Amino acid sequence: MRSNTYTLVFTSLVTIILGLLVSMAATALSERQELNVEIDMRKNILRSLGFQESEDTPWTIDKVQELFNNYITGIVVDREGNIIPGKRPEDITTEDQSLLPIYIKKTNSKIDGYAFPISGKGLWSTLYGYLALEPDGKTVKGITFYKHGETPGLGGEVEKSWFTSNFIGKRIVDPQGNLVSIQVIKGKVDPTSPEAYHQVDGISGASMTGKGLTLFLAEDLQTYDPFFQKIRQGVVIDGITQ
Repeated sequence: MRSNTYTLVFTSLVTIILGLLVSMAATALSERQELNVEIDMRKNILRSLGFQESEDTPWTIDKVQELFNNYITGIVVDREGNIIPGKRPEDITTEDQSLLPIYIKKTNSKIDGYAFPISGKGLWSTLYGYLALEPDGKTVKGITFYKHGETPGLGGEVEKSWFTSNFIGKRIVDPQGNLVSIQVIKGKVDPTSPEAYHQVDGISGASMTGKGLTLFLAEDLQTYDPFFQKIRQGVVIDGITQ
């Protein structure tokens, strides 16, 4: 009887101790994973807004946090383009479908660009990234893709600099100010075409990824357009200092 009692007590204690250790490890790992996700998000926002990581001085966690805290201000707008006072992007929950995050780059207290999240279906997966516009609210400043499951060497090229650099300088509105978004075409852009101002070179062998990207960019830009219409029209928006 004593032997059985001892065995039960010993087994219970070992189980409790191991459970506590596993729980502590899981909590520590979860916190680390959350930090890595946040840092990766901030890296992509910074890159879309023109910050470049140097080979000589790679971005550490502290460096990313420093750049983000010094140059980036997060705001939240509704679908009419109005800023929600006191609300920050990190305050948005999954239930807040009507609220939109925008990240503003400021240099010497002057606005130097706006970035916002983009996502949508490619060929095999959902692509996630950030699109940045210049202070004029109509010219692309940069774009990044940080998560997708497209085919390496084909649709997977969306994250490569040769592709994303094609977006820089393209305009999302036509000469009359109407939203036209950015079109990823099949093949190379004809520089003499009247549509070249909003077209980018496609990826060889990945036309479906390009079509998907074209579609969801148009949808996301349409969602954010009420805000950027105000920017393009020079409307003074409370909460933003030019």
